[in-house]
Amino acid sequence: MRTRDAIIKKLREAFSPESLDVQDESHLHEGHMGHQPSGETHFRVYIVSQAFVGKSRVDRHRLINAALAAELTGSVHALALHAKAPGEA
Repeated sequence: MRTRDAIIKKLREAFSPESLDVQDESHLHEGHMGHQPSGETHFRVYIVSQAFVGKSRVDRHRLINAALAAELTGSVHALALHAKAPGEA
C-alpha cells in the first residue's frame, strides 16, 4: 500500500473525518533532508473531525501523530497538519 493511502486509511479509521485531504508534497523537497527519489516522504494533511472539538492544536497533532506512528517512524520525514473541528474550517 502506498504511504498516502495508508495515511488516509488510518486517519479515516481513527477520526471519522467530515473532510480529509492528504497531499504528497515530496516533489517540493528535492535535495532536502529526508527526500527520497521515490517520493512519499513529505505530506500535508487537512482534516476536519468531531474528535478535535475542545482540543488544543497541540493535542490534535499528538492524536494524529499517534495514529500515524508507524509511518512517522518509517518513510515519512515531514508531516504538516491542519486539524480543525467542524465550524472552524
